[in-house]
Amino acid sequence: MNKKTLNAALFVGAVFALPQTLYAASCCGGGASSSLILPKFSKAMVDISMAYERYDGYWNKEGDYVEDPPDSELSQWRLNIGYAHRLADRWQMSVVLPYVWNDSDYSGISSQTDGIGDASINLWYEAFDAIKCVWKVRKPADLIPAVYFGASLTVPTGISPYDDVENSFDVTGRGFYRLDANLLLDKTIYPWNSTLALSYGKYMERPVNQAYGKYVEPYDKKLGDRKLISLSGGYSQFLENMDSLTYTLAYAYLQEDEGEINGHTDTTTGMEKRSLTGTLAYSTLDRNWIVKMSYNHAIQQDGYGENFPVTDTITVGVSHVFR
Repeated sequence: MNKKTLNAALFVGAVFALPQTLYAASCCGGGASSSLILPKFSKAMVDISMAYERYDGYWNKEGDYVEDPPDSELSQWRLNIGYAHRLADRWQMSVVLPYVWNDSDYSGISSQTDGIGDASINLWYEAFDAIKCVWKVRKPADLIPAVYFGASLTVPTGISPYDDVENSFDVTGRGFYRLDANLLLDKTIYPWNSTLALSYGKYMERPVNQAYGKYVEPYDKKLGDRKLISLSGGYSQFLENMDSLTYTLAYAYLQEDEGEINGHTDTTTGMEKRSLTGTLAYSTLDRNWIVKMSYNHAIQQDGYGENFPVTDTITVGVSHVFR
C-alpha cells in the first residue's frame, strides 16, 4: 500500500463516521431514530455521545479487502455534542460538533493527535401534525409514517489535509463544505418500529495550494456527490415501571462518486461502504432521558466496500429532551 493510498484511506475513514453517531429521538421519542431529531411537541434536546472506532484493513479501489501490515494499530475516539431546538410547530434545527482523538501506529509511523472535527448544521421540516406512533392499526391512516424533509450543511471546522499537517494520521476533517438534502420516514406500531433515511450531498469546490504541510501548484478540487441509504427495524420491550428498552438493527450503504481536479476526474477518489449497526436504547417513562449503545460493523470481505477503511465502532450516548 503506497503512501498516497494510505493517506486517502485513513483520512476518509476518520471523518466519515459522523453519520453513525448515536442520536435521539423519533417522532414519539424513545431513541428509535438514527438522526438528531427532536420529538414532536418538544422544545429542545441535548445529545452527548462518545465513539471508539478501530481500523482493521481496507477495501482497495477494486473492492478487494486488504489487511493492514503486521503490528499496525489504528484507532480514533470521538466526543460528539449535539443540540436540537424547535423553531416552530413543524420546524426544528440542530447542530453537532465532534472532538476527535487519533491514535495511530502504521508501518513505523506513530502519531497521537486531537482536534475539533467538521461541524454539521441541520434544518428539518415535519410533514405531519400529530404523533404517528400507534398501538394498534384501526384504519389505513394509522399506517402513515412520520415524514421529515431536511437540509444539512457540513462545515469544515476540522483539521484537513490542506492545513499544516504532516500526514493523514493528523486530520480530523475533510476540508470541504457539503450540502445534503435529506428524507426520513419513521414509523412505530408498538412494539415494532422502522426507519428509512435517504441523503444526497454535493460538495463545494475549493482552491488548494498546500497538501500535508507542503505548498503545491494551486488547483481547484471538488469531491464527488455523496449518497447515503439507511434502513432499520426494531422492537421495544416495556419494563414493569413502563421504562423501555428498544433493540434496533440497521443496514447502511454509503457511496461517493469520483471527484474533480481543475474540472478533470480524480480517479484516486470515490468510495463505497456497506455496514450493519445494532443499537440498544433505554428510555424513561416520560421519554425525557434516553441512553444508547451501538455497535457498527463493516464486513471484512471482498465486495462490501471500495477505496475505504474497514472499521468497527462502539458508541455510547445519552440524550435529554426538554418539554
